[in-house]
Order: sequence, then structure tokens, then C-alpha cells
Amino acid sequence: MDSSILNIGLVGAGSNTKLRHIPGFESQQQVFIQSVSNRSIESGQRVAKEYGIEVVHENWVELVEDPNNDAICIGTWPYMHCSMVLAALESGKHVMTEARMATSAAEAHIMLEASKNYPELVTQIVPAPHTLNLDKTIIKMISEGYLGKIISIDASITQGGFVDTTKPFHWRQSRDISGHNIMGLGIWYEAIMRWVGPASSVQSLTRITVPTRLDEDGNTHFLTIPDHVEILCELFSGPTMHIRFSDVLGHAPGDSIWIYGTEGTLRIDGTNRKIYAGRHSDSNMNEVFIESHLQGDWRVEEEFINAIRGVEKITHTTFEDGVRYMEFSEAVTRSSQSGEKIYLPF
Repeated sequence: MDSSILNIGLVGAGSNTKLRHIPGFESQQQVFIQSVSNRSIESGQRVAKEYGIEVVHENWVELVEDPNNDAICIGTWPYMHCSMVLAALESGKHVMTEARMATSAAEAHIMLEASKNYPELVTQIVPAPHTLNLDKTIIKMISEGYLGKIISIDASITQGGFVDTTKPFHWRQSRDISGHNIMGLGIWYEAIMRWVGPASSVQSLTRITVPTRLDEDGNTHFLTIPDHVEILCELFSGPTMHIRFSDVLGHAPGDSIWIYGTEGTLRIDGTNRKIYAGRHSDSNMNEVFIESHLQGDWRVEEEFINAIRGVEKITHTTFEDGVRYMEFSEAVTRSSQSGEKIYLPF
């Protein structure tokens, strides 16, 4: 294993960077967080003081061009990801970017094609984390034929409870910042893709139940990103899929995904991170024991560093997968606006 020193530059040091990326990098041997650039020089200095980071750059361009950095971790909102990834690659830096990959499928394709021009550089998207402990077991059960032929998938994801007009405006509700991403929809689709592959077509209806929200400064924002979505999909692997994603349903059941096959059924409990299964001969569905060697966990920074050192390849999450979920997210918007079925890939 190549144990040479690797210096990391942080562009954006928000909650997930502090919670995940900083401790994740610090736990790797011979890896050092060399510099940081935040939304202001003052906030960058606070982060540097808190975590013992030596260099604070006034802006992200300076950080990306800093010759002392070997790799860049981008922790900003989606609307900056494309520009920053392209700049990092052009500066010869490995790059990991926060999800969602970009604001549109077009940006995602540009990022993917740029990465192909620098095959010696590692690129990674921070993965959807909520099913990492379940993925290998679900994939194993499907591949071994527990379900038989998969017929239908039903996903119900509810995040907010009853309509609440007093909740403050969130940056994910800004199309300027988020583009075609719809709250947490993309991370659930990313997880489903791991199990059954991508969608071949999308039809959707969307609603904006609360048309305006106030930010922390009392400014009014007119919302164009929906808070309730109903989606019908066809998958390349064969089954149909229904996704209901909502921020406004009271007393809705917890997050769950049902996978129905000719021989068996799986229920993925997304709230409690458990799997339940049943077949023809079973009177009830029972919890599936997750074997120790199939347990997954957060190892994003470790995978990134190992990929740079040539020890392993990126699996969570590649730019190719990022393009697929960005195309899906954009297809949801296109279908809701046109009333038409949208075929994938673009």
C-alpha cells in the first residue's frame, strides 16, 4: 500500500463536512487536511482554529490552485459542484464532491466527460448513506433468487408530517441552488439503483402545497420545487416502480420500500434500517438477520484515499451513477411540466 502523505483541501465546511469528512480523513494514515475555504474568511478561520487546519484561503479558486493540495473535498451546495470539479481536475487534483452531483443532467454529463480526460485522477460523489448497512444483503437475496422475478416496487418516503407553513425556507427548496433535485428524492433513488438498476422511463405528478416560505431574515421565497411527488417508472431490469415522496403527509407510515417478486417479498424499513422478508410458505414476514460480513458502513473517505493510492476502486458513488440519478431527477421535473412519459437515458 502506498502510504505517502496526501494533503486535502476543504471547499466548504458545513455540517456534513464536520460530521463526516473531517474525522473520516483524519482517521486515515498519512492524510492531512492542509487548507480550507469557507463562505467567508471569518468562518474559514473558525473552522481552521477548531480543527487545527494550517491554511485558510480567501476563496475556493485559491484553494483549488494551491500546489500543496493533492485532493479536494467539495462540501458546497449543488450549484457550485460542476465549476469546482472542473477546476479541480484542471489543476491536477483528485476530487470528492458532496451529493447531489449537480443541478442538472447536462452539468452531470460535463463533469463525467471531464473526469474521463483525467483517468489518473480519482473522482467520487458522497453516497446516499441511509441503506449502507442493508445494501449487500438486499443485493444478495435478489441475486440468489429469493424474490424470483421482480414484478413491482413501491417506495413511500415521507419527511415532514402535516403541512406546516411556519417551517423556514430551506436551501434545498431553491431551484437556483438545487436545480432539478427535489429535497431527498435523489438519495433514495440512488439506493434503489444499487439493488435493481436504473429507470428506463419516468412519469410524474408534482404539487407545491406551500407556495411561499420565509427565510431566517424574514424574506419571502416563492417556491418552484415541489413538496409532494408521485412517480411511475419502468426499470431496465423489468419491474415497474411507484415512488411517493412527500413533505406534507400527516400520520404517514415510516419510510419503506416494498419489492414484490413471483416467489417472495422484501420490505426495507428505511426509518429503522431493517429488512423484512416472506415467501409463499410464510404466513408472516420476518426480520432478516444481517450477517456480519455483509454489514456495510460509512467508509467514504477511506475509499477515496484507497482509490488514490491504487488499493481499491470507487463504488460509492461513481460519476456514472451520479449522471443516472441526475437524469432521473430531471426526468421527474420534465414529466411533471409536460405531462409526458420521459425516456432514459437522455
